[in-house]
Amino acid sequence: MTETLALATRGLVKRYGRTVALDGLDLAVPSGTVYGFLGPNGAGKTTTLRILTGLIHADAGSVELLGEPFGRGRRRRLFQVGALIESPSFYPFLSGRENLRAVAATGAPTARGRVDELLSIVGLAERARDRVSTYSLGMKQRLGIAAALLSDPRLLLLDEPANGLDPAGIVGMRDTLRGLASAGKTVLVSSHILGEVQQLADMVGIIARGKLVTEGPVDTLLASSGGVRLRVEPSEVSRAVELLDAIAGSGAAVALDNAEGAWIRVRFDPRQAAQLNRTLAQAGIFASRVEVGTDLESLFLELTSSGGPADDASPTARQPGARW
Repeated sequence: MTETLALATRGLVKRYGRTVALDGLDLAVPSGTVYGFLGPNGAGKTTTLRILTGLIHADAGSVELLGEPFGRGRRRRLFQVGALIESPSFYPFLSGRENLRAVAATGAPTARGRVDELLSIVGLAERARDRVSTYSLGMKQRLGIAAALLSDPRLLLLDEPANGLDPAGIVGMRDTLRGLASAGKTVLVSSHILGEVQQLADMVGIIARGKLVTEGPVDTLLASSGGVRLRVEPSEVSRAVELLDAIAGSGAAVALDNAEGAWIRVRFDPRQAAQLNRTLAQAGIFASRVEVGTDLESLFLELTSSGGPADDASPTARQPGARW
């Protein structure tokens, strides 16, 4: 743990009865970055965020927020942390502006005019006087992010912030979060929209079964995991893996378990993808699709295909033209 990290965990453990939600989780989130926190359902992401915001306590391990230890008796640390964990909750009979004012009254002092500034940033200025009961899911999500930004936090923790947003809203969110990082703030985003995370994040950490399986800059991780993906009939996967391993080396071919069908990923020079396809064809196995290179989704599927246990029950900077 170092001063250059906005957030760090070491050996984080959390159990619910016999279920192990976190099993020695280590994270290192550099200051001034957008960090994508990824994992399949049940990997422990929400449990981690609850620990980081003091909603629950870890059974073992340690947490540092903004260079200082965080735990029982240190909740004032959260005055510098903004968070949106799961679905935001508001008073339905109050307006968006009134809800933000109510939230502001319960935390750190909020600058005058901050509420209206944030309503404008998230694109709710025109609906500020309307009752939240009339808001769509996406509007409530935007209001939740505005609430997380009220105290002008140095660290922002967001759980599925794009939930309910339309494509234009997602682009607006991306621009705003990138603007926050450019202003020196740190943003941790937990999301299932892997394509969006690939465009948004500087770094990613992928967890499975409560453990970190990889962490690093997005470009570095993708560059080091380049290869070839082939789609074959499910009944031919085992034989195809054996044939591909014989060419690319033992363990180079990995079957990916996903909803799209029987994919095999091979660590191999993408320029020689035709050689792999030809080898399969000569053995009577015909790939219905061949893809070269990699993306965040491919890397994610490779590292988490085994699945995991059930999960537990200063003004904001903004890029020109961003709209929510």
